[in-house]
Formats: sequence, C-alpha cells, structure tokens
Amino acid sequence: MNYFKVSKATDLTGKDKKIYRFLEILPGALAWGTIIGLIIFSYFEPVGSAFFIILFNIYWLILVLFLGTHLLISFRLMRKYMKIDWKLRCEALEVKNIVVPHSGETRSVSWRDFYHIIIIPNYRESLTVLRSTLNGLVNSDYPHDRLIVVLATEGREGEEGKQRSQIITKEYAHLFGRFLVTVHPDDIVGELKGKGANQAWAAAELKHLIIDKENFDYDLLLVSVFDADTIIYPGYFYCLMYHFLTVENPYRASFQPVPVYHNNLWEAPFFARVAAFSNTFWQMMQQLRPEKLATYSSHSMTWRALVDIGFWSTNMVSEDSRIFWHCFCYYKGDYRVEPLYFPVSMDICMDKGIIKTSSNLYRQQRRWGWGVENIPYLLFNTFKQWKTLPKEAKKRYINHIIVQLYGFHSWATNALITSVLGWLPLLLGGDRFNSTVLSNNLPTVTKFFMTLAMVGMVISAIISVLILPQDHKGGIKKYVIMLVQWLFLPVVIIVFGAIPGLEAQTRLMLGKYMGFWVTPKHRE
Repeated sequence: MNYFKVSKATDLTGKDKKIYRFLEILPGALAWGTIIGLIIFSYFEPVGSAFFIILFNIYWLILVLFLGTHLLISFRLMRKYMKIDWKLRCEALEVKNIVVPHSGETRSVSWRDFYHIIIIPNYRESLTVLRSTLNGLVNSDYPHDRLIVVLATEGREGEEGKQRSQIITKEYAHLFGRFLVTVHPDDIVGELKGKGANQAWAAAELKHLIIDKENFDYDLLLVSVFDADTIIYPGYFYCLMYHFLTVENPYRASFQPVPVYHNNLWEAPFFARVAAFSNTFWQMMQQLRPEKLATYSSHSMTWRALVDIGFWSTNMVSEDSRIFWHCFCYYKGDYRVEPLYFPVSMDICMDKGIIKTSSNLYRQQRRWGWGVENIPYLLFNTFKQWKTLPKEAKKRYINHIIVQLYGFHSWATNALITSVLGWLPLLLGGDRFNSTVLSNNLPTVTKFFMTLAMVGMVISAIISVLILPQDHKGGIKKYVIMLVQWLFLPVVIIVFGAIPGLEAQTRLMLGKYMGFWVTPKHRE
C-alpha cells in the first residue's frame, strides 16, 4: 500500500481505514470541544471561565505583539529583496559544487545550466488573466530560452477552451524555449476534478513529450507551479536560482515566495481586500519561521522531487500544501520549505456584485481551510513510518504535527473566543457570577486587552499602505480608504476566517468530503 497517496479514509480498508477516520475526526472534535466546553464551563463554573478568558486575552495580546514584530521584520526583508539586483548576484556566483541526493554525486553547476519549467493550471480563465500571467514571464529579465512553459487546460472546457489555447499559443509560444499546451481528460476514474489532477497530467505529458524525448537532465530542472493569475516581478527566477545555489541541500527543498494580491486591488470590495491582505501578512510572518512553513499557492521545487513522488495526487483539494507533505514523508523528514522574501502578484477574490463576491470569498476561505485534511495524512504517515525514522526526523515530524494542530485549531476558534465566547460568563453565569466583583471587572479587563491588541491592526494597516504598487493612481483618498478598511478586520476574521475554517473541519469530522472549487477571477 502506497500510504503517500492516501487522500481520505475511504481510500483504505480494515484497521487502517478506522485509524485514518479517527484522525479525520480529531481536528474538528478539538475545535468543537473547545467551543462547547467554554459554553458549558461558563454556565457551571463562570468564575473559572472568566479567569480563563482573561488569561486568553493576555495570550492573545502577546501573540499579536509577537506576530506584529515578525510582520515588520518580514516587511523590511521583502523591501530589501525587491531592491537587490538578483541577476548581478547570480552572475557573481562562482560555479557551485552541489551534492545530488538521487545519485550521491557532487556536481559543479552554475545558474546558466538550469531550465525552469512553469506549469500554469487553469480552468475557464479569461484571456485577460492568462495574458497578464504570461506577460509577466515575457517581461522577466531571465533568458527566455531557459523557460519551459506548460499551459495546463481541462478537456471539459470543450471548444471554448480549445480556441482560447490556440490564441494563447499563437501569441506566446514563440517567446519561450519550449511551450506546451496539455488537455486533461475529463473521464479518468478515481480523479477529483481539480488543480492537482490537471497538474499531474500536465507534468506527465511534459515528461513524455519534451523532457525525456529531448534528454533533459532531471537534476537541472526547477519547476514553478503558478496559479493562473500569478504575475511574477522581474528578478524572480534569478532570486530563486541564487537561493537554490546557496542554501544547504537544495534538492530537498521547495521555495516559497510571498503572495500579494495587487492584480485587481482597487476593483475589489474592501472586505475582500482585508481578507487578502491578512493572508499575505500571515504568509510574510511564516517566512521568518521556516520550520513551520509548508508550500502555499504558487511555489517552486525540483523536477527530481516531483518525479520521485510520482507528481501531484490526483484526488486532492489542498494539492498546494499536500505536495510538501508528500515530499516530507517520502524523504522521511528530509524536506523543507525555503522562504523567498520576494512577492508574486495575484488576484483578490472578486465577482460581479457584493453578494457574489461575499459568497465566493467564503467558499475560497473554506477551501483553504480544507487544508486541515493534511493533519490526518501527516499523523497517519507518522504512525506508519515511526520505527524507521532517524531521531532528528522524529523531532521534525512531532514539530510539524504540533504546528498543524495548533494552527488549524487557532484558525477555527481564536477569533470566536476573543469576540464572542469571552462574554459567555456574563450571559450564562447568572446571579452566582454577576454578583461578584470579577463580573464587573471582566468587561473592563477584556476591553483593555483588546484595545492593546489593536496595535496589530494598526501595524497591518500601515504595511498595507506601504506595499501598495508604486504606480497606483488615486492620491491621498485611496490611502485613507486603505487605512479605514482595517476597522472591519474583527468582522472579516470571523465571517471569512473562523467560520469557514470551522465549517471545513466540521465537514472533515463528519466525513462530508469537499470537492475542488475554482475561485472565479473577475477584473473590471
């Protein structure tokens, strides 16, 4: 049994199925256990619950200050990275001696030896979106003859998709070293209709039609998987190459840039901007803690690693992060994410009208929250591999398990505790609690700590302005709008954060598995 390809409990049988099903229930049970436990505790032990709320508020304040500091540091690093001439740095590098784990040999290479594969999975994306993504590659200062571009389309798009691919091929194929359009069939048994299956098909087609046919060296290929709306800035591939050639053991690493949502910044509603910026800031903060990083959205890795694991899983929703966990388990903990403090620009979730945008944003956040499916995967493979793991690898497994459990539990519960559940002792405690001195002080203490925690919102507001595209128009008015919108952060993190995150965990707990949902991209 290839446990690395497991996506859910129903892929297994017997005892393994029961174990995996228990692990699927665990995250949701912990989240709901916390929420229900606080409700019950607030009724029967309101004093103890009030003390817990106060301690949690203190923890929340410390966490906000800690993450705010990380955000400021990451912001400074990102600005620094954008000012660096990465091409000059690559050219200044001498030939590097790198150990290739697959063969064990030491190879002398330079950045000029490598080809970059860019896979762009898409489904019913407009020509406007695709052209902006490909124009970003064209405008890149990296040698175009070293770029192998794969436009991964879906067969279920029919004639419309075929015509769109023909237009793109005519306009862009001659601008790159290689250009391939793949059409993912719609009738493959056992596949989930989603990005992972499309990417896997595209990679297999690329391997057969170009890589193997033209005898490309697997160890001199880097793969960047870009969402259809990802626009790179000049210098991205040089930055990637410089890091690949200077970090330790680069063949056991993925490389993660920072997603910023600038493509349709001013067209999107304020609440969608706040949600998008919040995601950007979380990714920026995580960059400073690479031991906690997993791949997200657009990222880069080696072709060798993809071939080793058999490409992406074809029945996954959260394929962007699962590819990391697959490599991590396949290489028995000898795999990591290297942070690139370098941005790539993407679309904010937006549709025609506020109602559609709200619905789509919620569904997008719920799909991201479905990344909780990686927790049972990681726990299950840990159990299966434990006896064969080196001591240091065991520590990495345990660390990742704790980080993932804590992260998804916090996602679903923290905002609810601070904003809603914290008032339960006053509402449910009755005369037993409301007659105490603590009941009179609880609102004051809570308000005090929440006010102090507003420093995190202030930091976010300031940085959101500082990272705006320099060519934007609108003057001081748009700066003011960008600042004021952050007043809605408490509502946004509940409606488009905690609730969809909790729903995703509840669905997994109940075995109501989600399908893949493509975020519509609309630009005015």
